[in-house]
Amino acid sequence: MSGIVSSSIITNSAAMVGVETLNSINSSLQTVQTAVSTGYSVNSASDNGAAYAVAQSVRTTMSGLTAANQQLGDVSGLVQTTSTALTNISNLMQSMDQTLVNMSSSTLSSSQRSQYAAEFTAQLQNVASFITGASYNGISLIGSNSGTLKSSSAVFTSTNLTVATDANGSSLTIASTSLSSVYATLSAIGTALTTNATNAATVANFLCSAGSFSTAVSSMGGYMNTYGNLTNQINNQVTYNQNKMDALSNGLGALVDANMAAESAQLQSLQIQQQLATTALSIANQSPSLLTKLI
Repeated sequence: MSGIVSSSIITNSAAMVGVETLNSINSSLQTVQTAVSTGYSVNSASDNGAAYAVAQSVRTTMSGLTAANQQLGDVSGLVQTTSTALTNISNLMQSMDQTLVNMSSSTLSSSQRSQYAAEFTAQLQNVASFITGASYNGISLIGSNSGTLKSSSAVFTSTNLTVATDANGSSLTIASTSLSSVYATLSAIGTALTTNATNAATVANFLCSAGSFSTAVSSMGGYMNTYGNLTNQINNQVTYNQNKMDALSNGLGALVDANMAAESAQLQSLQIQQQLATTALSIANQSPSLLTKLI
């Protein structure tokens, strides 16, 4: 008879439909549970291959930017340490300038001139200490000493650095500036001050616009400007990288983050469907046993 479903203990169509329905619900439920537990709607390439590929690329870029900012932060510490040393040397040179101005007076006695010369020598030793102390993590941009500090032949060696600035292979070169020439100039002045031949006119020549001391002061100003600008450049790059990471994070969230409100509602719905499907399957499984009552 057409349109009539026969009763059978061999084939249980209702149970088959029930199993298929329950399997489908369980699969959807597993997907929603994963989204709720992880917070991502796209957890692997099987969820959405294109979205996952883009997400992985964005994550790679963000990882590179994070590493770059760590490196820039480390170099920032070195540059700031260098700037601090240069500022202290510059401040000390102001005191040295006062010493020279005092010695440029012809009214000084021999004893007073010797005292000022000794003061200049002590200040020079402080300059050497500031130069050699301007290291960060064992690296110096203005010089580690080699040679005798009390000699104008003292050499301060330094090292150029290259640091990554972003995730695309860009880099920033941090040029070193050995203060050997500045120290040699100050040391030569100190040597001249300790000789009897040094008089007021000689000292005045050191202070004139073309004098060796004035030249050293001008050089220090240039060095401070260089490292001050580097500090700003590094800080600006760090800020830019952080802003870029924030933007990438927002885009990534829009691409793969789960809508928790919608997922929670879907989770409750699927749990109810699962209960109903289980009940329906249980009823369908009981149908063959009911046929035995007909026997």
